[in-house]
Amino acid sequence: MKQENETAASPSTPEVAAEKPRKPRGFAAMDRRKVSEIASKGGKAAHTAGTAHKFSSDEAKVAGRKGGLAPHKKRGVGSAA
Repeated sequence: MKQENETAASPSTPEVAAEKPRKPRGFAAMDRRKVSEIASKGGKAAHTAGTAHKFSSDEAKVAGRKGGLAPHKKRGVGSAA
C-alpha cells in the first residue's frame, strides 16, 4: 500500500502535473518593456566594447537568401546552395 501512495505523490504522474500549472520564469515573466530595456543595454555595451557585428549590404543579402532557402530544403523545394 505504501508503494501506491509513493507513486501517486511522484511529480512525474500526470495528475500532479495537471494540478500545478507552470509559471513563466526569467524573461518570460518580465514586462516586455523591461526586457526591451535590458536588451538595449546589452546592444549598447557590445557596440561600446567593439564586439558588436554590423552587417554590410552584401552580408545582409546573403543572410536573407540563406534564411529564405533553409525551410524549403526540408520540403525539397529551392536551390541546394
